[in-house]
Amino acid sequence: MTRTDPRPLTGEPLSLDLLNTRWIDGGREQDLLADLAGLRIWLGSVRPADGCRADTATLDALRATRAALALAAAAPAAPSAPACAALDEVLAHGRIRRRLTAAGPAEETETDAPCWLPGWLAAADYLRLLALDPTRVHACEGPGCVLYFYDTSKGRRRRWCSMAACGNRAKASRHYARGRTDEA
Repeated sequence: MTRTDPRPLTGEPLSLDLLNTRWIDGGREQDLLADLAGLRIWLGSVRPADGCRADTATLDALRATRAALALAAAAPAAPSAPACAALDEVLAHGRIRRRLTAAGPAEETETDAPCWLPGWLAAADYLRLLALDPTRVHACEGPGCVLYFYDTSKGRRRRWCSMAACGNRAKASRHYARGRTDEA
């Protein structure tokens, strides 16, 4: 039986989608990459590249990549030296190979081992997001939420992973607090 993707936030850029394989549900941390079944779900949902294997080596490489991304995403505009080193360690496992083909210029991603392909692509995607605009990489402001998103809103004012979840809770909390002060 195939499990469906249980994560509350999907569809973010690859790097943030990998970060969002860890979330809080009912006060308990959930981890899609806790096992190979979860890895298969993630690979099936994001399809980072053809030929990505759902094996223990890939799972370990993705967990290492996720840890490096978590360090880097803590301060996207000014990453710490340990965050830079951790992400650089992941990026050292691959490269973009440029070629000239009969169809014209081409780029291929090469990794030193197949298990690093999805993690390397996620790390490279994070660099792409930073090059576009590091101030758009955000952690959700919802209390206890550990999800990340890339703010594409026109005014750059997005604060929550989802208005239906964290945004609604924040609005309800403000409404409740206003009601309590009105009663006093």
